[in-house]
Amino acid sequence: MLASCTATENTQCECDSGYFFWGVHGVCAPCSKCTRGEGAVRECGPKGDTLCQICGPGTFSEELRTTKPCQVCAKCSDSEVEIRACLPNSDTLCMDKQLDILSRPVDGTSDASRWPILEDVTKVEASPTPGTPKFTPQDESGSNNILAYVSVLAAVVLGLFIYVGYKCWRSCKQKRALSKARAAELSASPEGEKLQSDSGVFVDSHSLHDNQTSKGTNRDSKQDNRLYINLPPHRQEEVEHLLQEGGGRGWRQVGAALGYEPEQLDLFGHGEAPARTLLSNWAQKEGSTLGSLCSVLARVERPDVVAALNRPGQGVSLV
Repeated sequence: MLASCTATENTQCECDSGYFFWGVHGVCAPCSKCTRGEGAVRECGPKGDTLCQICGPGTFSEELRTTKPCQVCAKCSDSEVEIRACLPNSDTLCMDKQLDILSRPVDGTSDASRWPILEDVTKVEASPTPGTPKFTPQDESGSNNILAYVSVLAAVVLGLFIYVGYKCWRSCKQKRALSKARAAELSASPEGEKLQSDSGVFVDSHSLHDNQTSKGTNRDSKQDNRLYINLPPHRQEEVEHLLQEGGGRGWRQVGAALGYEPEQLDLFGHGEAPARTLLSNWAQKEGSTLGSLCSVLARVERPDVVAALNRPGQGVSLV
């Protein structure tokens, strides 16, 4: 409030600090602030909002949001060298000419005669061609230091590429081994034989063999010399299902008892049916009989799987 209400005049008001009168809407609005690299050429007040303008040559503004005008750029003294010229959003960057950090001797002793200072170099050297940059020992040391940093960075990037390539190669190797195991599973010989006769009868020879065996004396499962690969498909699926759902004594324990290494079992575990992959791979080996498999199953305490292997077959199926 500028003036109180009187008998002849109404109360006189003006916008508070940080606000200006927005005549279009008749309200006091917050003053705008200039961004970095801009300065205020007109302060916010009764005349209106803040008026910003990009800082011209010789001026700068480093503040993100300000209502101040652009500042005058600093100038390097005679004992300093200009590293970066003044920009609209940053002041001039200067460095002491006597700064000799990069060229300091390794043993820590000071050797003034080793690196001449900038004034001596400029006095001894002849004037270079106009427009040609002049390099001092300090500049050369700085360049070597930058090259060392770039070399280290390149070595780190190269190491990352090598590591990623190694991981991809190992993953591809595991996938190839898994695909070979699956191919061995798919290449198992089909069960049963189609008799070459006009009757069109399909005889499951292994089911007949199971029936003949079950009708005789009770045969010891450990002495069963039949190959697992010749077991009927539905019987193999039943055994694989039991081992897949075995929990603590499942296919992994059976694989370890069969002589597989943990790395091979981990590779089988990446597939959708590890029990099927394990038994298919084992069936390709010599001596993969039902007797040896029953012995392993008895060792890991899986009598249910042993019973499934010795269950009588269904005989002949007609088509």
